[in-house]
Amino acid sequence: MTKRRYPRLFPFALVLLLAASAVQAQESLPVLVKRVKPAVVAIATYDSSGEPLMTGSGFFLRPGQVVTNLHVVRGAVRAEVKTLDGKGRVFPVNGSLAVDEEGDLALLSVETPTERSSELASELPDEGEPIFVIGNPLKLEGSVSDGIVSAVREVPNSYRIIQITAPISHGNSGSPVFNMKGQVLGVVTVKVTNGQNINLALAAARVAELKAGKLQPLSEMGAKNKGDAAEAAYRSGLDSLWLGNYDNAVGYFENAANKNPRRAEAWVQVGFCKVKQGKNQEAIRAYLQALQLKPTDAEIHNKLGDAYYYSGRFREAIESYTEASRLRPDWAETFYNLAIAYSESGNPGMAATQARILQRLDQKLYEKYLRETM
Repeated sequence: MTKRRYPRLFPFALVLLLAASAVQAQESLPVLVKRVKPAVVAIATYDSSGEPLMTGSGFFLRPGQVVTNLHVVRGAVRAEVKTLDGKGRVFPVNGSLAVDEEGDLALLSVETPTERSSELASELPDEGEPIFVIGNPLKLEGSVSDGIVSAVREVPNSYRIIQITAPISHGNSGSPVFNMKGQVLGVVTVKVTNGQNINLALAAARVAELKAGKLQPLSEMGAKNKGDAAEAAYRSGLDSLWLGNYDNAVGYFENAANKNPRRAEAWVQVGFCKVKQGKNQEAIRAYLQALQLKPTDAEIHNKLGDAYYYSGRFREAIESYTEASRLRPDWAETFYNLAIAYSESGNPGMAATQARILQRLDQKLYEKYLRETM
């Protein structure tokens, strides 16, 4: 007698059960806020007379190390942080451990009796992804606001800007932007245009680069290049660039490059703005100028490839992207660019080869490539 076979439903049922458990395991916003809030702080700064200067926000990146915006503590002689969980406690800032001038970031030393830290997101968010912010807007300590990611924009020199819809005010400078896993996506930096706040955050990858160094007094923070006309022009250009105002930004960067022609970063920013303006030949000249100063910089080669690509000069674009990939063989973006450029130039075989490398390096970017070329 032949044994009758019945469908094996157990594996399928198990998959459904696991999926349901994953949905149930996702924390609600109140639960998330309660979990991550102990790592968030309010910051107050004071001058040499003890008079208040500015308030802002920050968060413990690692035990004893608080991240905030550099402009929150610039010019201060003394600062203190207040935790936002429970009744809150106030702790003095010992000094600075690291400064990222261009990213407007400062890493502060703060001793607390309990260890507090935050988890940084390893990937950029998607447009439309829900987020929330905890901070100190207008001295309203521990305020929570939520929204979505409305855009992710590039700024040359290895960082991304995340635009969010969550309401923020000046006291939010330095606030962490969280995803719905409780990971820090970025650090809020308030920018103002036409009298209105633009809700922007510097992506977490830049924050991860802050490494603790020698402890320095707050009064020494941001003293480098103070009063330098070229540096002032460059900073003004960055402010405009963060806001997406490329027409204003390029003027500042050209001014900075003319005043200090040995600064490769200024030429890179000029090239980036020229591409955004559709002036690709001028962008190529700016990037070539930057490469004379930094011939082994993979990002400049990659950007030069973009300028050639948008000019329709695919052979030169491929050459530039290839050099970037040689200099940084683990950088997925260059292989994405190579795959696109080979595809556009009518070489599907080489496009597929680059796409396979891309897939090994970054599955998410590979999937984007597939969507754009199918």
